[in-house]
Amino acid sequence: MATSIMIGLSGGPSTAINATLAGIIRRAAAAPEIDGILGAVHGIQGVLAEEFVDLRPCADEEQLRILRQTPAMAIGSCRKKLVPEEYPQIEEILTRKGIGLFLYVGGNDSMDTVLKLSRYFQERKSPIRVVGVPKTIDNDLPACDHSPGFGSAAKYLYHTMSEIIRDSVIYPVQNVVIAETMGRDSGWLTLSAGLPRFLGKTHPQILAIPEVPFVEEDFLEQIRRIFRQGDRTVVCAVSEGIRDPQGTYVGMAAKSGKSDVFGHQYLSGVGKYLEALVTREIGCKVRSIELNVMQRCAAHLASEQDLREAEAVGAEAVELALRGESGVTLALQRKPGAVYAPEITAVPVERIANQVRNVPEEWFQLEDPQVREEIRAYLLPLIQGEPEQLLDEHGLPKYLELPMEGLRF
Repeated sequence: MATSIMIGLSGGPSTAINATLAGIIRRAAAAPEIDGILGAVHGIQGVLAEEFVDLRPCADEEQLRILRQTPAMAIGSCRKKLVPEEYPQIEEILTRKGIGLFLYVGGNDSMDTVLKLSRYFQERKSPIRVVGVPKTIDNDLPACDHSPGFGSAAKYLYHTMSEIIRDSVIYPVQNVVIAETMGRDSGWLTLSAGLPRFLGKTHPQILAIPEVPFVEEDFLEQIRRIFRQGDRTVVCAVSEGIRDPQGTYVGMAAKSGKSDVFGHQYLSGVGKYLEALVTREIGCKVRSIELNVMQRCAAHLASEQDLREAEAVGAEAVELALRGESGVTLALQRKPGAVYAPEITAVPVERIANQVRNVPEEWFQLEDPQVREEIRAYLLPLIQGEPEQLLDEHGLPKYLELPMEGLRF
């Protein structure tokens, strides 16, 4: 019996999430069991507001290629924590629209929506199937070797840090550069920023991740020691979520103090705080750089491997839903062996929802050559390949523009 599929995107953007959307659309358009493909504008908020966009016109192969290279989220996003009073409304809307398959693309918090709705529909004996589709540049989803979107963010950070390093070493004066990366609870992005060092270069000399308590005096002493050893330039990469030994975010006074709907504090500002600290205590030239959203929208530095995997994950999500699966999400795994070989598996969504995967403790000793080799071997396969781009008459990349205000129908 024919049914329709609805896709929602949630949480923070990535360079690869539209590739996942393209994979979903391509596979859904080829399925005779699916007669409608709807996008929920601004995720679950769009479902509740009944704002949708028809995605079937995007199933043309050229449109899919353009969607694949479009950064961020073509049908918008949201950060919303569902409450039980909203479940019946969502069920009524999806049923009225003929939706039998609901795919939700997102990270840890977004999988909370998948978990709640799949359990509710199961209790109600509803035929609606709910499948989670992973994405996050933070790379912090449990049960996953890595997440779609992370490879492109890691590639951006490698290139950007390499450029920052070269910009910083040209003057014969002592100077400190502090690059702030995203990463509330895990340091995967900061390790990516350290890839030039793991590949044998001198910089960045200091990496600070949330998993390791940050002691300000130790940080200052590291800088002084590097200067004493004769290096005029100190380059640091620090996660936005670094904490002191008491568990307090470093530089809380420099942050807004506000939180999102899931209770997560907005954390940007630690780089500026450390810049002021080094200026006050050491007195050399200091510059802080908050890389911010560029990590998640740099389509010009996308990893082809990342985009390919993101597409495959989207297509497999449709397959799972068509086979009757619900309350599951997909996970990218790495087959054992020296040659990189990814595979896609399905796991219960409760293994991912509202949980965090941290950098393993055995990787905390970044001066250990064996640790550097392991991190290098982990990161390099994820950042490989240059995507072919479709260009407009000006020689610029084409991006897909969909009606973000949503259509009520």
